[in-house]
Amino acid sequence: MPKFVELWVYLSSTPLFGLTATLVVYVLAQAVYTRLQQAPWANPVLWTVITIAAGLLATGVSYPTYFAGAQFIHFLLGPAVVALAWPLWERRAELRLHWRALLLAALAGGVAASGSALALGWAFGLPGDVVLSLAPKSVTAPVAMGIADKIGGIPALAAVFAVLTGMVGALSGKYLFDALRIPTNPPGWMARGFALGTAAHGIGAARALQVNADAGAYAGLALGVQVVLASLLIPLVFRLL
Repeated sequence: MPKFVELWVYLSSTPLFGLTATLVVYVLAQAVYTRLQQAPWANPVLWTVITIAAGLLATGVSYPTYFAGAQFIHFLLGPAVVALAWPLWERRAELRLHWRALLLAALAGGVAASGSALALGWAFGLPGDVVLSLAPKSVTAPVAMGIADKIGGIPALAAVFAVLTGMVGALSGKYLFDALRIPTNPPGWMARGFALGTAAHGIGAARALQVNADAGAYAGLALGVQVVLASLLIPLVFRLL
């Protein structure tokens, strides 16, 4: 026990704490996720966030201290998103064949995601800046923050909404697709992946990639298309309004 205490004191005062904690918790969560045959409710990202947040609260370690080490993993998010281009390159012939349908699907999905969030916010009487922060909820968090800032929303709140949206999509996607009887064959995986990437951005794309390569590739495509469409159209629509 004294050795453990010494190790804890050492790690908690250095950037190694955030890095070590994130890696250890995620590896354990991934092992449980695999053991449970990739059940959606056992999503390793969700349980890693919950476990680390609970650990920081219980130990009194501040978030800046944790992030001093976790930022090294945060940096890898960019290369990880770029790496999603490789599965798309392998399916470039299919993309050329279906690009019109995919673009229309992305546009319809983005309008539905943003429009429904705004409608619900107004219906429940939320403050104006909170409603505006909901508009980019289905875009990956860094982009959602930038869009919210341009249209008068709250960037930090937009990031929270984006992460929650991704989590909900990753957890509920399989059950919803099964209820809609979307098949698990090549065209079905394409539809599932594209829908998940459209609605649940990077977290949804990660979930799709764990389940099926085709689903992951089209989820990555949907993620990228939504970033472009939302960045261009949401500020334009609010400027016209």
